[in-house]
Amino acid sequence: MILSDMGIREYLKKGIISIRPLKGDQIGPASVDLSLSGEWAFFKKSLIGKTVDLDKVPFQKATVKVRADYAILNPGEIVLATTAEKITLPSNIMGKLEGRSRYARMGLSVHITSAIVQPGSDNHQVLEILNSAPFAIVLRKGMRVSQIVFHQMKSPTSKPYSKFGKIAKKQ
Repeated sequence: MILSDMGIREYLKKGIISIRPLKGDQIGPASVDLSLSGEWAFFKKSLIGKTVDLDKVPFQKATVKVRADYAILNPGEIVLATTAEKITLPSNIMGKLEGRSRYARMGLSVHITSAIVQPGSDNHQVLEILNSAPFAIVLRKGMRVSQIVFHQMKSPTSKPYSKFGKIAKKQ
């Protein structure tokens, strides 16, 4: 079952799910808009043109973190960006990240493939943002480039992400 705006508001009010910070106008008909925090992770320039063994080089070692009010994303470039909102879910609700059409129509892919927010999560989301446009794009802190849709599961997971996720506790 997907939560509507009424279900989202009810679950927020009851403390079943938590999104901090959250403004009322972020809640849409069946999703909640998420904004950029101003924390960016760009791939190191020294890796350009190299072969990277993904079994040996984790993203943390392949990127350089930057805190800034904006980031310029060149054509074909990817940046990892965190959401300003911290999302806390119980073990029977999962989220799915989606891009927003107004930005997708301009060539911006917001989560590439990692769309699932695992049940039991308690963290900020990392967005893999790709510029597919033929021009550079400016991303600004506070831009609502993503949204989350909540799915209530038939049964809770036995592996809540905040306890079993390898990276979850650091986000």
